[in-house]
Amino acid sequence: MPLGKTCSAAHWIDGDFSDDGVMVAAVAPSTGADIGKVATGGRPQAEAAIAAAAYAFETSEWTQNLRLRAAMLFAAADRMEARAPELALLLAIETGKPIRAARGEIAGTISETRYYAGLVRTVAGRMIEVEPGVYSLLAREPAGVAGIIVPWNAPGILLVRSLAPALAAGCTVVIKPAFASSLFHDAVMRCFADVPQLPRGVINSFNEIGSEGSELLSTSPHVDVLSFTGSSPVGKRIMAAASGTLKRLNLELGGKAPAIVFEDADIDATARGLAAGGLIQCGQQCTAINRILVHESRYDALAAALVKAVQSFRLGPVEDDATDLGPLINNAARDRVQAVVAEAAEMGRAPLVGRIPGGELAAGSYLAPSLVAVEQLDSSFVQEEFFGPVMNLERFGNDTEAVNKANATRYGLAASVWTPDLARAHHVARKLRAGTVWINDHNRLVPEVETGGFRESGYGRLHGLEGLGEFLATKHIWQAHGRL
Repeated sequence: MPLGKTCSAAHWIDGDFSDDGVMVAAVAPSTGADIGKVATGGRPQAEAAIAAAAYAFETSEWTQNLRLRAAMLFAAADRMEARAPELALLLAIETGKPIRAARGEIAGTISETRYYAGLVRTVAGRMIEVEPGVYSLLAREPAGVAGIIVPWNAPGILLVRSLAPALAAGCTVVIKPAFASSLFHDAVMRCFADVPQLPRGVINSFNEIGSEGSELLSTSPHVDVLSFTGSSPVGKRIMAAASGTLKRLNLELGGKAPAIVFEDADIDATARGLAAGGLIQCGQQCTAINRILVHESRYDALAAALVKAVQSFRLGPVEDDATDLGPLINNAARDRVQAVVAEAAEMGRAPLVGRIPGGELAAGSYLAPSLVAVEQLDSSFVQEEFFGPVMNLERFGNDTEAVNKANATRYGLAASVWTPDLARAHHVARKLRAGTVWINDHNRLVPEVETGGFRESGYGRLHGLEGLGEFLATKHIWQAHGRL
């Protein structure tokens, strides 16, 4: 989408795009300008989308034709690749993601789609002769209609890591994207819609500002599996709502990722890695580093190096290749995070206080990063997910204390360990209650490797082979043939 032009987002239901409902303006968080219109609906659109997906699941050859599914996914990836520059620019403008990061997300979205396209034709069951002449066939079948609720902060990769395995498994789907990324989502949907092999009703998508449609995905007996990425409080509500139908749930929820820095770590290199791991998407990512736990003997040195590293990140226009940090998603998010940091600054606990920039960035939802010194584990800075450019600095005295402090929240999505002693790193990694632990790195996510959370960060896994299994069901077919 060239700057200065607008576009629109429609519902895509039963093979047709429509703009029924109320048209609502989409706003660029970097400028505050209107950039398009979004057709918003709710329960009626969700009902129609679920009905279309259920009909396609029951009547089309989609569920049984492995080669059709593989060809469709490969073709959709090709279409996204052909439109990659346009998709990246739209993603940057609509969500505030800097253009370099947006290009990376589009590349990851295409890669993930191709990964599952390649896995489609490997789906197979097994047969067992349980006693002479008695056979059990175990077939791997699609779980049914899959509902997918997608957040705005990485709307490409977080979509296809559920959509691609669901389609690969043979499910039909209903998607509810976040309103804040509706224009980008519409552009991605049209890449799939352009594939002639795709039967009507296999993929459906509706937009809404409220939650009536999302709630129907949770409660409808015609939705068999629901994949949700978002906050832990919303995940709990979905879990409660879904209990009436006992549908399968895949939930990736909030995080409060700790990074443990041992006394033998390279301070300058580690500070740069921590800054990159904490400020990805301006801190608006559930796996971003929120807590930096540093050995007490290196606390002051790391604090100084981290201030320098964080201040080297450049805030700027999202379409500029030199920009490291874009805006938060909107002014409300910016003001909420700024208020939290201002309170810490008043108490003398903030070595670095992020400010709202002036000049050409003043019209956007920009906020410079902050570092906050934290001592108490019951502090909100330890226990709550702020979803912004804020990182804690916390001390520890030995390995056991580091692990205990890192595990002292209800979250368990991601963590990292920083030390050249790999034996020590692996020992600590095994004791951390986190679904992913990086060593001397952070936020390295690839299609081939599963991710997911412990505790209130959710359950189930996406990416990798287990991601495909989230949308497959095993059926046992028994037959006694008799002895020859």
